[in-house]
Amino acid sequence: MASQTGSWKVGKVSLPPRVALEISWKSIQVRFGRAMITAAGTCLGIAFLVSVWTNIAIMHGAGVEMEPDEEMRNNWLVIMSLLVAAVGISNSMFMAVTERYREIGTMKCLGAVDRFVVELFLIESGMLGGVGAIIGGVGGFLILMLVSLFKRQAGDFFGMDWGYMGTHFLYAVGIGILISVLAAALPAARAAKLPPAAALRTDV
Repeated sequence: MASQTGSWKVGKVSLPPRVALEISWKSIQVRFGRAMITAAGTCLGIAFLVSVWTNIAIMHGAGVEMEPDEEMRNNWLVIMSLLVAAVGISNSMFMAVTERYREIGTMKCLGAVDRFVVELFLIESGMLGGVGAIIGGVGGFLILMLVSLFKRQAGDFFGMDWGYMGTHFLYAVGIGILISVLAAALPAARAAKLPPAAALRTDV
């Protein structure tokens, strides 16, 4: 439970948010391989989303008026890319949390309260989501631009609507972080409520 100074309680020990952030970062470093696999789910989903928005930014920069059918098609692609991102991220984060039930049981045996366990996983998932979203966003942008160079003209890069592109790139990163945190929240909360002995006996 949070104290008056805004710190978190783990048993009888008060840990500030900075310490929780350090613990999450060290956890990512220890499981770097698995962490990258988890981040890949975010990366692929956001790459698809940013590629769609990049194409729209190019059309805006070229002054191309979208036909109603084409606008509907682009809107449908954005919706589908959001669903792809949500499913990919949710699956990755769910597996990342559930396979660590024993670790959660160990933390609770050492005195960690449920809230602190959940907060650790949310911070970690947010960090992974941010990294995956940035890498995926840059990758999706570059791939679409390479395709554009082959199909159109090099001027598409300089003439695109950079205001639209920059804003929607930030949207994509925010979406990646948000979905990652939301995807980790339910399995983390469920795991944190397990009795320590039950969590230690869980086989995933």
